Amino acid sequence: MRISFAEALRRLRTEKGISQQRLADMIHVDRSSLASWETGRRLPDAAMISLLSECLGASVADLLQASEKNDERPNIIIVDDENIILGGEIAVVSDVLPSADVRGFIEPDDAIRFIKENHVQLVFLDIEMGHLNGLDLCREILTISPQTNVIYLTAFREYSFDAWSTNACGFLLKPLNTAAEHEALTHLRHPIRNLPEL
Repeated sequence: MRISFAEALRRLRTEKGISQQRLADMIHVDRSSLASWETGRRLPDAAMISLLSECLGASVADLLQASEKNDERPNIIIVDDENIILGGEIAVVSDVLPSADVRGFIEPDDAIRFIKENHVQLVFLDIEMGHLNGLDLCREILTISPQTNVIYLTAFREYSFDAWSTNACGFLLKPLNTAAEHEALTHLRHPIRNLPEL
């Protein structure tokens, strides 16, 4: 039975007699980042996995294989304040990514709460949401979870320049369609495991 990346990382570190703080210092990250990897709340990117393998004397392949649980379904959320449009977006994303758990949120606060409690790999985010600007919500999401990919959804092309300043991965015009989604998914900043080949 395959163990999780978090368990493999914690086990290798303790077997080497290395504290969380010492390992964090060795790879130049905060101890809280390392703690989140060991609890399974987040996964490090490929460059960090390579550094971890060097420091722990394990192969990159061993660490990567440990992180690929067969039953792990990526969490993908969509935040859009228009209920009818949100339903259509959920259908399109679920059709393109059937191996993912896709959830929709009308209220940004509910989406933020979910992100704080779960590892979310990808967010499709409306920009115009009444009193809240999606650009600000993106910044909040990436502060909470820097490894989350964000793709904007909007009917307003003029937001495209501002969108790139937030470290999002993509910008799609509504209505969302499968061809545009496929293209955007090829430009993710952080790879998502267990997604089909696109």
